[in-house]
This record gives sequence, structure tokens and C-alpha cells, in this order.
Amino acid sequence: MKVSDAMTSGVETVRPDATLQEAAETMRRLDIGPLPVCDGTKVLGVLTDRDITVRATAEGRDPFTTLVRDVMTSDVLYVYEDQHLEEATRVMEQNQVRRLVVLDREKNLAGILSLGDVALSGGDEEMKADTLEAVSQPGGPAR
Repeated sequence: MKVSDAMTSGVETVRPDATLQEAAETMRRLDIGPLPVCDGTKVLGVLTDRDITVRATAEGRDPFTTLVRDVMTSDVLYVYEDQHLEEATRVMEQNQVRRLVVLDREKNLAGILSLGDVALSGGDEEMKADTLEAVSQPGGPAR
């Protein structure tokens, strides 16, 4: 099975020059936590609800003036839409992440692959269980 068979396509994005308030409103409206940050179809980063909380709110930044580019995660983990789903689950496991940006071979945004997408796929049940277990391992505090 390919990543494209399981991923969510047509995902909402946010511009790097949008305010955190605009991004948070989009997250609330869509009931989602991550938003790819794009310039057109090129992914520049990802903004999560955690980025807003930990990088902005905790520092006392104003959500009406702070820009997405100032707090987004710029090191984006991604897979290609034509890769095998098993390869994508290995990336999730190795990095203990629940979502991956999915790109086409020209590195344009194609979608997002979530742990939920993997669980609902028709793939191997053992692979699904192994991925869930590996991603769910508790992380230690940063020291």
C-alpha cells in the first residue's frame, strides 16, 4: 500500500506571514492541531497548537502581532506520496511522531499522514500495532 492510499489530501495550510490568532482560529474551526506552513504549494514548516502554546504563549507573545514564521517548526519530517506505507510508519516510529507531511516528488504538499490514517488503512495489523506502540512510548523531559 502506498502513502497516497492512506493519507488525508486537500489539507488546509497557513501562510508564514499570518498571525498566530489567524492560525489558531483555523485550527479551532477545523478541529485540528497541525497546519502546514506553505508559500504556495511549497512547505516551509508546520505550526502546531503546541508551537503556539510553548513557543508563543509561554513567552508572552501577542497572538495578534506574532507571525506564524516566528514560532513554526521549520524542520519538517516528510514522506513522499508514492512511498510504501510501511516506510512512512518507520519514520513515525523512529521519530515518535503522530503525523507526517506528505509531498509529491516535486516537493509540493500532497497531504498529511496521521497515525489515525494508518490505523484506518487496510494495511498489515501487526504493522499498525507496532507503529502505535513505538509512537506512544513516553518521552523523557529535556535536560
